[in-house]
Amino acid sequence: MSGENTEKQAPDLDHSVEPGVWRFGKAEKASVIIDAEAYFEHMQAAMLEARRRIMLIGWDFDTRIHLSQGRRWYKRPVDASPPKRLGSFLMWLARHRPELEIKILKWGLSVLQFAARGSMLLDVMRMAPKHQITFKFDTKHPVGCTHHQKLAVLDEKLAVCGGIDLTHDRWDTREHREIESRRKRPRGKPYPPWHDITFMMEGEIAGTLSELCRARWQRAGGGKLTDLKPSEKSLWPEKLCVDFEDIEIGVARTRAEYEETDEVKEIETLVLSQIRAAKRFIYIENQYFTSRKIANAIIDRLGEDDPPEIVFVHPKNAEGWLEQQAMDHARAELARVIAEADKKDRFRLYVAWSGETPIYVHAKLMIVDDCILRIGSANLNNRSMGLDSECDVFIDCSRPYNRGRDLEKTIRDVRISLLAEHCGVGEEAMGDLVDSLGSMHEAIRRFGKDGIRQLRPFEVPEKNEVQDALAGSQILDPEKPDEMFEPFAHGGLFRDGSRLGRLRDKVKRKT
Repeated sequence: MSGENTEKQAPDLDHSVEPGVWRFGKAEKASVIIDAEAYFEHMQAAMLEARRRIMLIGWDFDTRIHLSQGRRWYKRPVDASPPKRLGSFLMWLARHRPELEIKILKWGLSVLQFAARGSMLLDVMRMAPKHQITFKFDTKHPVGCTHHQKLAVLDEKLAVCGGIDLTHDRWDTREHREIESRRKRPRGKPYPPWHDITFMMEGEIAGTLSELCRARWQRAGGGKLTDLKPSEKSLWPEKLCVDFEDIEIGVARTRAEYEETDEVKEIETLVLSQIRAAKRFIYIENQYFTSRKIANAIIDRLGEDDPPEIVFVHPKNAEGWLEQQAMDHARAELARVIAEADKKDRFRLYVAWSGETPIYVHAKLMIVDDCILRIGSANLNNRSMGLDSECDVFIDCSRPYNRGRDLEKTIRDVRISLLAEHCGVGEEAMGDLVDSLGSMHEAIRRFGKDGIRQLRPFEVPEKNEVQDALAGSQILDPEKPDEMFEPFAHGGLFRDGSRLGRLRDKVKRKT
């Protein structure tokens, strides 16, 4: 197979350059991409420029999706126009780029999804004879753990890391309209608004992330991929504005111990250190919030004389019934106990709404004091801190290489843009109000009354005895793989004698 041999032993990539950081790499260009309408089209444009290797590493892929929904941003001659449908597009690339190899790695258990994706199975069968395309399932992790990274590397030159998979139910515009005719599944069924974020980078950092992708590919049994010299030409999408230039980017990972690979918990270390580093505020967007350690770190900060303001945007409910049992009840209880500890009213959970429909927030982002920007695949739950394979990237303006580059202004622009998107107002208006009030919470309150899009404070639901028990069980969201199906391992989320346990008891006595 092109670019492979049968060697199976993965390279040693376990060394962290400092606590919470695997590697640092330079980027000539980098941009935050908000929501999948933009990402899908920019990604297609970048893949069109690749000539040697495309690596797509993800939790899920669905070859039935369309990368463009009726609007073409990148004009090409009619006779060379590529298909919009992902599966057809990849095969078009293989035909038109004879030297290009395409490697796709997907979480192994999701092979069961093929039963409901008939035409995707046909796509994979059509790809199989093509030596240029290899579609592989990753099963090399402990039982119950998942391969959750969302990475792409093109020609060792351009890379993507974030929360968006090239799959169904991801596409949406930044308007997040309550009714959107283009927001539909491959078989035509509509789905609710969806919010997501990823990060595109070009330069040395692509080679760094390529090492991670190639190691994951090799561990999954795909063989060792040959080294490539980075492309000399830029693959940057012509319509994507550059947010950052000539910066240093850090990379952090999560990985459970499995066979001959050791446990890696860099992301947990990084998140905790970034929470401790906040002086003025923390802005978070994340799908889940069930991590005991992160909750304790937030409570530590809220107990200070002048704690930072913390804004946390998340979905109203987890996606499926099973996820709701594992995540929603624990999050609700954490919200109760944090409210008990938040004597100065600095922490608030918000749900994004479009009309009367909640927007599903799948993004994994944290901004600290406009000095730190972190984007990746990791949720703020136990799974992402220690079980599933994850990758986050971050910019830290205090790093020597990044000082004096006015990066804080650009990070602030990202934060204000997201707040404006969620509140349905202009970015200038949002920025002016946040500056004049000195508070994101107050700006959200002022803008969140009458608009179609709003950030509404999370309303902690009432629960019955079964739900109360599930809230503390950590079932399906344990801190270690061997606790996967062991409810209340080590006492569960609110273990006896812990601060969270004491706060929960205090809340119960009050109610």
